Amino acid sequence: MGRLFITPREIDFINDLSKELVKDIIGQKIYYFPISEIKTNVHDVYEESPDKVFENPIELDCLVKYEPEEIRTNRFGSEAYYSLEVYIQSRDLLDKEIELLEGDFFSYGTTFFEVIKAPRSEVILGQIEHKRYITITGKQSRKGLFLSKIFGPTSEEYSDADAVQDTFVQQRGFENNKNGETGDIRELQKKGILEKPLSRPKEVSKRGGKTSSAFYDED
Repeated sequence: MGRLFITPREIDFINDLSKELVKDIIGQKIYYFPISEIKTNVHDVYEESPDKVFENPIELDCLVKYEPEEIRTNRFGSEAYYSLEVYIQSRDLLDKEIELLEGDFFSYGTTFFEVIKAPRSEVILGQIEHKRYITITGKQSRKGLFLSKIFGPTSEEYSDADAVQDTFVQQRGFENNKNGETGDIRELQKKGILEKPLSRPKEVSKRGGKTSSAFYDED
């Protein structure tokens, strides 16, 4: 599509729609553990580091796609290994100054994954400088290779307080919502083309232990 018809305003609109889909509708997230370049000791000659130090986890809104599991058989029996693709809104990463690199780790549910492929990008309508989503490919890490606290949600078979997410709060371009600071920026609002929504971010949650949803104002 020619630049005559896809102007910066259309690019901002496309990015805002992508953010709305991921942040206000889908509600999936991973916890990303970037390697600390300051805290990790790198060998002067080989430029390698056998013992890596990771920064605190970063919660990232995303869209997760599971790949078919791989069954490996050894002398102890068979074991399933998982891999997945994670789609993260590109402009959101720029806003938060987050860089995704090979060798970093992230968790989804109770499983930890290592980023095995350099992030690849989806270009917006042929304009190479504008990306819609960043895609990272994660492979399940070997047991003991990476250890960290597990962040929810995980599975309803567990009794942990955060094992099941029963509250989802939208962001909608507000600096803060019920969960705290969002870091969410919508370009059309930032540039004054659109005003912020009149209503605050909507919430899907239980009321008084009932199974009804607060989003639909059910009693």
